[in-house]
Amino acid sequence: MPQHLAVVLTFSFSLFITCTFVFVISGAYLLMFKIKQANQLYQHPYLREKNFNQFSISIRLTIILDYFLRTLFSRTNLWFAKNANQLLSHVDPKEIPMSVRWPIVGLWGSCMIGLVAMLTLWAALIMGSK
Repeated sequence: MPQHLAVVLTFSFSLFITCTFVFVISGAYLLMFKIKQANQLYQHPYLREKNFNQFSISIRLTIILDYFLRTLFSRTNLWFAKNANQLLSHVDPKEIPMSVRWPIVGLWGSCMIGLVAMLTLWAALIMGSK
């Protein structure tokens, strides 16, 4: 196995494991301690219909993804960030306290970075097996 491939494997595996830990810690903290406050601050339109806990887990994570997209990509009108920005146009992300923002960004940010790390890991494994 070439030397640079071993470095890529090590780095991508370490990054993937780190993202997994960040996902679990941020998600647990958010869902146990901060989700009620986040829902009150962001006031997602779906929550007018039902309580947050009455939705299925996929809808709950979609609501949190909208919070993430509004927080990080508040001026973007591209693809799925556009929908989140339209749904949450009444929210100024700069006014949301950092104690609510960091678990949301940690949860979905680690998912995005972990996905890239996992794809890199698989690509390096496939290239190393030849």
